[in-house]
Amino acid sequence: MKDFIRIILEGAYINIKRIIFAADRVTDMEIRNSILEGRVKPKDKVAEISCIGCAGCSNVCPTQAVEMKDLEEPIELMEGLVKTQIPVLNSEKCVYCYYCHDFCPLYALFGEAGTIHPNDVGKVDLEVEKLLDKPVKISEDKLAFINQYLSDKSIIEKKKT
Repeated sequence: MKDFIRIILEGAYINIKRIIFAADRVTDMEIRNSILEGRVKPKDKVAEISCIGCAGCSNVCPTQAVEMKDLEEPIELMEGLVKTQIPVLNSEKCVYCYYCHDFCPLYALFGEAGTIHPNDVGKVDLEVEKLLDKPVKISEDKLAFINQYLSDKSIIEKKKT
């Protein structure tokens, strides 16, 4: 019985030490120190190079967490398609509905990874010109639904021809 009480007291002491002093939590201490030292780098939420700048993500966002930022120099992605803006996601306003990702034409029309994601856009490396030249099998209803959110209608118009 004496050993049993000793084990309970030691266990209680160890658990209290862990709770109060974060002892034995190497990962937590590493994260805490990296935050305090400013070494934490936020993950990319927009793939700026692959984004076509259509503003679909901004227009569909229910909390207006996605704003379009003007580029210093317009970028011609292909003949008839010039990117003048890219989205910026405000994480404080975001409710993680994923509309921005789901309405990105690269995802909605072509099934490729969207160029915006509330958590981490990941690695998005697309050749936009080749992608936009691919035929799309999509119903007119879905096309019309997506089209209402795009600022640059030339993407949809190009697909109709």
